[in-house]
Amino acid sequence: MTVPGCALQPAVPADAPDLLRLIKALAEYERLSHLVVTDEAALAEALFGAHPAAEALIVREDDQKRSAIAFALFFTNFSTFLGRRGLWLEDLFVLPDHRGRGIGKLLLTSLADTARARGCGRFEWSVLDWNASAIGFYERMGATILPDWRIARVTGEALANFGGASASVRS
Repeated sequence: MTVPGCALQPAVPADAPDLLRLIKALAEYERLSHLVVTDEAALAEALFGAHPAAEALIVREDDQKRSAIAFALFFTNFSTFLGRRGLWLEDLFVLPDHRGRGIGKLLLTSLADTARARGCGRFEWSVLDWNASAIGFYERMGATILPDWRIARVTGEALANFGGASASVRS
């Protein structure tokens, strides 16, 4: 699939500033700007360092400016039930002025192709319950929104204290 006037490519280290700009735009859209603490160096290390934690795709306008207008960040997970890898889409974002052109569909179909090529048993992501337009888009693409699952998260000080100092793993 292609979108006229757009170029999709795997992100490279030089894309870190554009990725961070798009991440901040996503956070603003989701009303979560206060949670963004990463910077270009940390993002570049996480994506392109010695032990990459994730991968990203970036969409640029296919013109002289080559402006970054969308991205998807993803990583491999594992399903114990399937006994196979999966692909987890952490974030997908298209700048508002560029929505409705097929860019989100381009990113999702590219990631589905990647999941199939890598032998993944599933391709998953989460969506905020208030984001009706995204939910509708994902459903039109063929995704099932799971009604019974909730995300559990521990971060910051809570993570540092999770389980207490006496908690240990027994072998």
